[in-house]
Amino acid sequence: MITSAQIRAARAMLHIGQIEFARMAGMSKTGFNHVENGNDPRASTLKAIQSAFEERGIRFVETDGEVGVMIGKGKP
Repeated sequence: MITSAQIRAARAMLHIGQIEFARMAGMSKTGFNHVENGNDPRASTLKAIQSAFEERGIRFVETDGEVGVMIGKGKP
């Protein structure tokens, strides 16, 4: 599962505000803000957020327990 830190980093990499991204992910700004602050989101919510980012070229990576965010095409 993606982390709130990855979500914040991905949004910053795309230079997109919370309101704009919340619309892209099909959720309220308040709901998205809660997720970004690490307030126990549902797996389905995280999946929707991850999909919205991936459609815009963001890749979420995990290697040896370390997590990160990249902009790029293709599979990690």
